[in-house]
Amino acid sequence: MVTFSHRDRGTSEAVWALARADHVLPDVVLSADALLVVAAHPDDETLGVGGLMHRAAALGMTIAVLSVTDGEGSHPDSPTHTPAQLAARRRIELRASVDELAPDVELTFLGVPDGGIRNHLALLERAVTGAIRSLREGGHRVLVLAPWTGDGHGDHRVTGEVVARVCEREEVALRTYPIWLWHWGTPDDVPWDAAEEVVLDDVELAAKRRALARHASQTVALSDEPGDEVMLHEWMQSHFLRSAEIVFIEPPRAGRSMGADWFDAFYARNDDPWGFDSRWYEERKRDLLLASLPARRYARGVELGCSTGALTEMLAERTDLLVAVDISDAALDRAAQRLSGAIGVEFVKATLPREWPAGRFDLIVLSEVGYYWSGADLEKAIRRIEESLTDDGILVACHWRHPVAEYPLTGDSVHIALRTMSSLAGVVRHEEKDFLLEVFAHPAAPSVAQRDGLVA
Repeated sequence: MVTFSHRDRGTSEAVWALARADHVLPDVVLSADALLVVAAHPDDETLGVGGLMHRAAALGMTIAVLSVTDGEGSHPDSPTHTPAQLAARRRIELRASVDELAPDVELTFLGVPDGGIRNHLALLERAVTGAIRSLREGGHRVLVLAPWTGDGHGDHRVTGEVVARVCEREEVALRTYPIWLWHWGTPDDVPWDAAEEVVLDDVELAAKRRALARHASQTVALSDEPGDEVMLHEWMQSHFLRSAEIVFIEPPRAGRSMGADWFDAFYARNDDPWGFDSRWYEERKRDLLLASLPARRYARGVELGCSTGALTEMLAERTDLLVAVDISDAALDRAAQRLSGAIGVEFVKATLPREWPAGRFDLIVLSEVGYYWSGADLEKAIRRIEESLTDDGILVACHWRHPVAEYPLTGDSVHIALRTMSSLAGVVRHEEKDFLLEVFAHPAAPSVAQRDGLVA
C-alpha cells in the first residue's frame, strides 16, 4: 500500500504537465445514455470527473451520484467539528457542488462510516447494482465512473473493487478516476496505456472550479486551530483545475480462468516454481494459516488447489480425511510423492469450480487460488463453498496482494468477493502488505473459547 499524507506538498503539477505532453491520450467517448458516478467520499466526484459530469449533463444524459461515505473522518482531530457535524456539512456541500455540475442529478448517500467501507461490502454492492439497474430502465446504456483501485487510499481501493465486480456482472462499461495518485505518484505510476482524457473547455472548467469551491470544508481551513487545517491545499487543488481530466479504462474482468496447460507449463520450468520449499515467506505464511484455524482437528477437509503439497502435508495432520484438489497433473504427481504413505489423504484432479469434490466439509482451504479464476468462476466457487460447508465448518482463505499481469483477478478482489458471502461472516483477519489471511464461519459457529468451554 502507498503511504502518504495530505499535508505533504506532493508532486508538482508542472511534473504532470510535462508527462501529459509526452502522452497523446484518446478522448473519452460518451457512448452511453446514463452516467453513474460512485464516490468514496464527498468531493471525489468533483475532483476526479466534475468536468465530465458537466459535459454529460449538457448532452442530456441521465446522471446519478452515489456517495458511499459522508467523509466525516477528514479532520479526526478537529476541535470545532464533531464527526457528525462534518458529515452533515459535507452532505450539504456535495449537494451544492453537484448542482453546479449537473442540477438534475439523482444524489444518494449511503452513510457508510468513513474509513470502514470494507466492513459494508454487501450494502455497497446492493446499492451499486440497484443504481445501475434503475438507470437501465427504458433501455439506457450506462457508463459507470468509480475510484481507481490503485489510488493508494483504502476506501478508494475497496470501492473500486466492488464496483468493478458489479460492472462485470451487469455487463456495463467502467472508467476509474484517480485522486491521490496525482499527489503521491510519479509519471511512472500511471497506466498510460489504459488512460483516456476529457479535454475541458472554458465553460466546463469554470463549472468545475465553482463546484470544487463548494467543498469548503476541504479547500479552506475549518479554523485557525490545530486539527482544522485545510485538506486540499492549493498545490493539491492544482491537479484538478488543469485543462483535462484523466480516467482509466477498466476492461471486463470476467476474462477466462487460467487452465491446466498454463500450470503444467509452469511446473515444467521449475521443481519449486513458487518457492514453497525454499522461501521463509512461504513457510511463515503456512504457519500463520495453520495457527488461524479455530479447531484443533477437523473431520473432513478439502484443499482447493493443493499444488505440490507443501500446505497439504501440514493440513493432513489436522484432518481425519483431506481431499487435495488441483487442476494440474504435474502438481498432483509432486504432491502425491511428498505425501507418499500418508493416511487419510485423497488426491483429486478437477477443474474448479466447474468440477467440485462431492460431499460436505468442515474445513475448506482456499490458499493462493482465487485470483486464477475469472470473476464469473469466482462467483460460482463462492456458491459452491457455501453449499458444501457444514454448519460448524470454516473457510480459510489466503492470497498474495500484489497484482500479477496475467492473473484475471487480484488477491484483494478475491477477498472483497468473499466478504460479501451471505451465509458466512469473518472471524479472523490477518492483513499484511504482501498477503491477506481470513477465516469465515457461519455466524452461530462457536468461537475458540467456546469450543474449549471457557465461555458459554
